[in-house]
Amino acid sequence: MFDIGFSEFVLIGVVALIVLGPERLPGAARTVGALLRRARNSWANVRSEVERELAAEELKRSMRDAAAAADPRDDLRNAAEQFRETTEQVRESTEDLGRKLDERN
Repeated sequence: MFDIGFSEFVLIGVVALIVLGPERLPGAARTVGALLRRARNSWANVRSEVERELAAEELKRSMRDAAAAADPRDDLRNAAEQFRETTEQVRESTEDLGRKLDERN
């Protein structure tokens, strides 16, 4: 979170020891530690909530895209065209068969 090295921690500790004194320094350190823990947990919760929201939004977007790409009317049009083609082939086959039967008679 912060880019603080060991030397900065030592300096902060020395200043805190001078300002607070040896009696109050352990309590202050515990309080600061607890506050930092709470802040870190809160930040982690906010980050995970934002990630969940982004994932949910991405899922909604992909579902919308998939629904738009798979238009059922296109499937129905394709099926109707295939049905017409098959019907035409059957009609031609029956006409050919009828001609062959007429030729035999």
